[in-house]
Amino acid sequence: MTKEPAADPRISCAKLATVDLALVEQLGAANHGLAIVSVVRADSSIHSSLVNAGVLDHPVRGERIVGCVIAGSARKLQLLRRSGRASLAFQHGWQWVSVEGPIEIAGPDDPGVVPADDVPELLRTVFRAAGGTHEDWDEFDRVMAAERRTAVLVAPERLLTN
Repeated sequence: MTKEPAADPRISCAKLATVDLALVEQLGAANHGLAIVSVVRADSSIHSSLVNAGVLDHPVRGERIVGCVIAGSARKLQLLRRSGRASLAFQHGWQWVSVEGPIEIAGPDDPGVVPADDVPELLRTVFRAAGGTHEDWDEFDRVMAAERRTAVLVAPERLLTN
């Protein structure tokens, strides 16, 4: 079932996404934050791979979004930069939901969403939204920096579910 913006102009797409992201949170939590991220390659084929992802508030605007953290050397990050869009699919058992939309990227090679000094806290926030915990956040920050980890933030423009 495709959920497009409601015909009633008083019901915003943001309200629709806020309601439906509850299912994303539910399925993400039930399956340890695992999601499939898909992005279109230059030849129009689809690149898909497994990531940890979760729902969080946008670090600047505050609306609910979906985020994941990707290694700086990952091919999918190069593809996401080029495409500017992504789809994330969450599932648990036979229930599934996908979130598609434009992305923002925040990391050591992608300044702009947040100041460089705020990137480590954003990476922590995305990690926690995906169900992650850590005993030593300084070590977490060190590893994220060494791997040039980058936050990918997806604005929920289209949601599909069964």
